[in-house]
Amino acid sequence: MEGARDAQSEAQKQFKSALEQFGAVVKVENTDLRKAYEKLNAEYEDSEQAAKKVSDRIDKVESVADALFEEWEEELKLYKSAELRRSSQKKLQKTKTRYRKMLDSMHRAEKSMTPVLRTFRDNVLFLKHNLNAQAIGSLRTEFSTLKGKIDGLIKNMNEAIQTSNKFIADIKQ
Repeated sequence: MEGARDAQSEAQKQFKSALEQFGAVVKVENTDLRKAYEKLNAEYEDSEQAAKKVSDRIDKVESVADALFEEWEEELKLYKSAELRRSSQKKLQKTKTRYRKMLDSMHRAEKSMTPVLRTFRDNVLFLKHNLNAQAIGSLRTEFSTLKGKIDGLIKNMNEAIQTSNKFIADIKQ
């Protein structure tokens, strides 16, 4: 699972968002909106990773605790002294009860991160989409620049064609 996760993470790094690709092709002004988006997006991604680490850590705690409790229960059978076995079994039950309360608290804290992350993501997406609109608006400028270059290129090509036609006509005479 960790290998799959790492591979997925690497794949994500390989792909740029459409906005990043657009920025690489078309010069987009570095506006306050762009700065705010980039800053908040980086913070969101950091927060998302931190939340994942918390969840992974809770999973590890559960795994270790389950193994410890299972081992403890198996080892109760090894006691020769009934009194010590009962005492250990009682301690096991108390420990399990405290552990469940602690684990419930950890899961509540973990679940409380989800709505905050969703709201954060919504805000980042809203900024990104406003930035997208701004970037698309800059296409008008890019189109004007390209149109000017195309018009100049067509003019140069027509002049070259006229020159070559004249040269060919002169050679024929």
